[in-house]
This record gives sequence, structure tokens and C-alpha cells, in this order.
Amino acid sequence: MGALLAAPERADELLAPLSAFGLPLGDAFQMRDDVLGVYGDTLVTGKPVADDIREGKPTPLMALACAAATPAQNAVLELVGEPGLTNEEIASVQQVIIDTGALAQLEAHISHLTDIALASLDTIPLNAQARDELAQLAHYVSWRDI
Repeated sequence: MGALLAAPERADELLAPLSAFGLPLGDAFQMRDDVLGVYGDTLVTGKPVADDIREGKPTPLMALACAAATPAQNAVLELVGEPGLTNEEIASVQQVIIDTGALAQLEAHISHLTDIALASLDTIPLNAQARDELAQLAHYVSWRDI
């Protein structure tokens, strides 16, 4: 949006390529936030560890885990949304997410979305420094604090 506000006369030229960069990167950012909500370090993220588990937030990470879970794993995932979970119960849920392959699958999707965003940089009519800064931004939002 900043580029469009700075150069409104170039809106037709910039909107599609900037969207091709920003939309997948925005999705990757949200997915990284979902991962950090389950596995993040409170000192780094500023959010309590596993808050998303206690709150029962419906995230792609949880959807992937539920879709791939065995009946025994589903029994553990049924704990999600309980505000009084113990550290051991949280660790069990976190392990099920890993064991179902949900975490690896979401990490792969974050990487894929970031690759799409980075590939689109060549279509944006910007100077090399601006492209480099956007690439750095993409890496930061996709791989922050992991």
C-alpha cells in the first residue's frame, strides 16, 4: 500500500505484482504466528507458551493435526481449548501435532508461500535495493523466532 500511496499514478502497474508478493507472504506470516502460538518462546514472542492450545484457536496447524490424527491422538487433541491444561498435557498436544506431521506440513507450506512471494519480486518494477529489502522482509516474517 505504501508504494501505491507514494506513486498513485503507477497503481495499475504496481497493484498486481505487489499483491502477488504480499498475499502469499501475509498467509505465511499468519501461519508462522500460529506455529509460534503453539511452540514459541514467551520471552521472544511476548505471548504465553501454548496460549493457542489453551484457547482452542482454530488454526491450520490444528486442522492438519486433527485430520491426520489416530483415535488415540484425537483423544489428546480433545484437550485443546481447556484453559487449565497442565504443562504435561500441553506437551502431549504439542507432540501429537509433531507426530501427525502437521507441523512439518505447515512448515513446508510456509516455505512454499515464501518462495512464491520471493519469485514474484522479479515482476515488481522496483530498483534492486527495494527488491532486496522486500526479500529480507519476506525471510523475516516467514522465519522469525523459530
